[in-house]
Amino acid sequence: MKAALENYHARMQRVLDHIDQHLADDLDLETLSGVAAFSKYHFHRQFTSTFGVSVHRYVQLARLKRASYRLAGSDAQSVTDIAMDAGYDAPDAFARAFRQRFGQSPSSFRKSPDWGSWLMAFGPLDNARRKLMQIVFTPDDVVIRDMPPTPVAIMEHRGDRATLGDTIQRFIAWRKAAGLSPETSPTFNIFRSEREPAVATDYSMDICVGTDQPIRPDDKQMKAGVIPGGRCAVLRYPGNTNNLEPAALYLYREWLPASGEDVRDFPIYCQRRLSPIPEGPMHEVVVELFLPLK
Repeated sequence: MKAALENYHARMQRVLDHIDQHLADDLDLETLSGVAAFSKYHFHRQFTSTFGVSVHRYVQLARLKRASYRLAGSDAQSVTDIAMDAGYDAPDAFARAFRQRFGQSPSSFRKSPDWGSWLMAFGPLDNARRKLMQIVFTPDDVVIRDMPPTPVAIMEHRGDRATLGDTIQRFIAWRKAAGLSPETSPTFNIFRSEREPAVATDYSMDICVGTDQPIRPDDKQMKAGVIPGGRCAVLRYPGNTNNLEPAALYLYREWLPASGEDVRDFPIYCQRRLSPIPEGPMHEVVVELFLPLK
């Protein structure tokens, strides 16, 4: 049974690798099902059930990601040529899809990319690629750091996680208006409840941006606060993710009992920051989970 499952996943992984390597080619259902050696009549459902996104949307996101690289990386290629390479017959269709996904037109993105929105747009793509990855943490992945107090602006989310997306969009709009770019001001999430509490409306999380600028008295969305300094067990997550529960469970279930440490009276939290990639203008997201210790 295990061998059969590994073979199945290997065939699906071949499809992802093929898409990445042939974005300029015809990636229709018959071609991709042939790469996996599956029937074309069932492949689209197999792909969706495995990766949580349709094959059509995956290909579209992969092509838009490459297009965004080309827009930000150089002015040598025109927007029209980039649109054609991304599989669009006309620049206006490409522009509509690009704006819908990133909140910017291709020309605006080329001049001043909004990397925060860019990272969020590719959440489904990143999640799909991780479906087949089994991330295993070890004690060597955990380091203990003395963290300084960090002043932050806080937007509180209280209530069902189903409405978290609306809170995140309000937070992004606020930080844009405040001029707090993800490139210079890190994002923090303070997890004040379980990811899936017994009562959905008991979900509680703070979304924060590192800043010491004052909050206007008439601003009802945000409040000023401080993430307290002190010793923390820090676990870096390999890649961007909206689900740090496996990492948190590792810290509580395995690392903490074996460490002899005791937790401090402050919730577990994470920090997300953008780190430039040396080879070009792009950025990677660095996600670290902090378990406060006494």
